[in-house]
Amino acid sequence: MQSEFDRLLFFEHARKTAETTYAKNPLDADNLTRWGGALMELSQFQPVPESKKMISDATLKLEEALEINPQKHDALWCLGNAHTSIAFLIPDHDEAKTYFDKAVLCFQQAADADPSNDLYCKSLEVSAKAPQLHKEIHRHGPMQQAMGPGPSISTSTKSSKKKKSSDLKYDIFGWIILAVGIVAWVGFAKSNVPPPR
Repeated sequence: MQSEFDRLLFFEHARKTAETTYAKNPLDADNLTRWGGALMELSQFQPVPESKKMISDATLKLEEALEINPQKHDALWCLGNAHTSIAFLIPDHDEAKTYFDKAVLCFQQAADADPSNDLYCKSLEVSAKAPQLHKEIHRHGPMQQAMGPGPSISTSTKSSKKKKSSDLKYDIFGWIILAVGIVAWVGFAKSNVPPPR
C-alpha cells in the first residue's frame, strides 16, 4: 500500500513539474510526453469518470507532443496506451473498437520508428488481442463495476465473480501501468528531476 502511495506522490509531482515546465517552454515535446505519461499513471488511481477525464487530458498532451515532433516514438506509444485504456472503459464494443484501432496505429508507428524496442513490438502484438479481451470483460459485467467502489455483495458467488472481474482489470492495466511508469521514470531521470521526499 505504501508503494502505491509513493507512486501516486511521484506522478503527482511529475505532473506538477511538467505543468511548470510547460509554462516556460510549451514546445518541449519530451516534457509533454512526460506530462501525458504522468496523467496516465494518475488516472489509474481515480474512479472511472475522473479516470476518463485524465486519460483524455493525457491524450491531448501526447497529441501536442506529436504536433511538435511527429516521429516521437515514446509519445506515439503512450498515446496507444491512452487509446487502449479508454477503450477498456467503454462498454460498447463498436465504440471501443475505434479506440483499439487508433491504439494499433500508434503502436505500429512507434514500432516503425524504433523497431528494436521490444516494448513497442509487444504492445502491438497484445493490442491485436484487445478487442476480444474487451468482449470477454464486458460480457461478464461492466468495467465500471470492476473499477469503481460499489455496495458489498452478500453471496459468495457474486463476490467471487466481482473479484475475478477486478483481478482481470488489474491484469489488463498492469502492463500499461508498468510500461507507462518506466517511460515516465526514464524521462524524469533524463531531465534530472529529483524524486519527491
